[in-house]
Formats: sequence, structure tokens, C-alpha cells
Amino acid sequence: MPLSPLIAVHMTFALCAVALGPFALWARMGSVARPHWHRALGYAWITCMIGAALSATFIRSTHQLSIWGFSPIHLLIPVTLLGLWRAFDHLASGNYRGHQRTMQTLYVMACIVTGLFTLLPQRYLGRLLWGE
Repeated sequence: MPLSPLIAVHMTFALCAVALGPFALWARMGSVARPHWHRALGYAWITCMIGAALSATFIRSTHQLSIWGFSPIHLLIPVTLLGLWRAFDHLASGNYRGHQRTMQTLYVMACIVTGLFTLLPQRYLGRLLWGE
């Protein structure tokens, strides 16, 4: 299966989110807060996450467990979008600790754990990385 433009767009959004996430989280850590950097990097990260989630809805799976082209990994799309909404809801209500926990959890689960799942040998990127 060749690299389709849709998968390339999805991978670009996802890799940018993986790269931007630590910087957005770092900008609010420690004794020196960098709110302008945090906000700018946070909006860029959220844009990448929304782009990755929305582009993933159009990627169809040929996996045996797929239903209408949606495999179990597609369940992370609504979880990601719900997590982003929840983080903004925490922020709007002034619950900064809840916002922080939600964003940290979302980064770890949606970027790191999901990224590792995509590298499994039976998945497309896994086959590219490990060979067929």
C-alpha cells in the first residue's frame, strides 16, 4: 500500500503534535512562566491534534476487526476531541489544574501511546519501519 496523500496529511499533523506538545507543556513549568509561548504553542498543538483526529476519520482500515473501515484505533478520535473540549472547558471555568492534567494526559495517551500502537508490525507504519 503506497503512502496516500491523506495518510501523509495525518502523519504530518500527528508528528507535529508529538513535537510541539513538550514545548507547550514546558512553557508553563518551573519558576518562570512563559504564558505567550504556552498559548501560541498550545494553539498550534491543538490545531495539529484536531487536524490529526479529523483526517483520521477518513482513513479506512483493512484490519480484520474493522467495521465499515473503522478499526479499534479509530475510537481514539472522539476520545481526543472530547479531551480537547474538556481541557478548554476547564480553562473557561478557571480550573487550571484540571486543564493541566487533561492536556498532559491527552498528550501521553493521544500522542505517545497511540504513536507506539502505529509502530506495531501489522500496522502500515510498522510495516514501513520494520519491513514487510
